[in-house]
Amino acid sequence: MTDVIIPNGRRAALLMIFIAALWLPGCKVSYSFTGANISADVKTFSVYYFPNRARLVNPTLSNDLTEKLKEKMLRQTSLKEEAENGDLVFEGQITDYAVRPMAIQKEDLAAQNRLTVTIRLKYTNNKDHEADFDRTFSAYEDFSSSLSLNDVESNIVPEILEKLLDDIFNATIANW
Repeated sequence: MTDVIIPNGRRAALLMIFIAALWLPGCKVSYSFTGANISADVKTFSVYYFPNRARLVNPTLSNDLTEKLKEKMLRQTSLKEEAENGDLVFEGQITDYAVRPMAIQKEDLAAQNRLTVTIRLKYTNNKDHEADFDRTFSAYEDFSSSLSLNDVESNIVPEILEKLLDDIFNATIANW
C-alpha cells in the first residue's frame, strides 16, 4: 500500500473545510420576505386595546387599529398571540384625529383637506428591554375640499391605518 501525500497547501485547505464543517452548524442565518427580524427566543405578542383620546372621534377607529395590528402580526410573523404579557407588547392610544386645510388658494379657500391620525405607541420587548420605546406615529391622506369628511372617511381611514401599521411594524419588528 502506498501512502497518500498531501501537499501543505491542500492540507491547510482540508483543515479549513473540516473546521468550517464543525463551526457552521452553530451559525443561524435568518431571512424573511416580510422584513421581520425577530430574535429566536421571541415567541408571542400581545396587543392591548388602543383607546381613542382624540377630540374628534371616529367610533370604529380604536377597534380597527387594534384588530388590524393583531392581524398584521399574525400574517407577517410566526409569533403567537397572547391576550396579555406576550414577549412583545403593543399598547397605546389614539391622540389625534383631525382635518386641516391644505393647498390654500384664492380668497383663503383650501383646495384640499388633510385627515391626520396620530397614535402614541408604547412598545415593550420583554426579551430585550433595550428595544423598548414610547413613540408617536402619524399618517395622513389628502382629499378634495369639495367633499366632506363623511364622504371620504370610509375610503381614506383604511389607507391611513395601513401606513401607521407599516410604520409600527418597521419600527418594532423590522427594526428600521
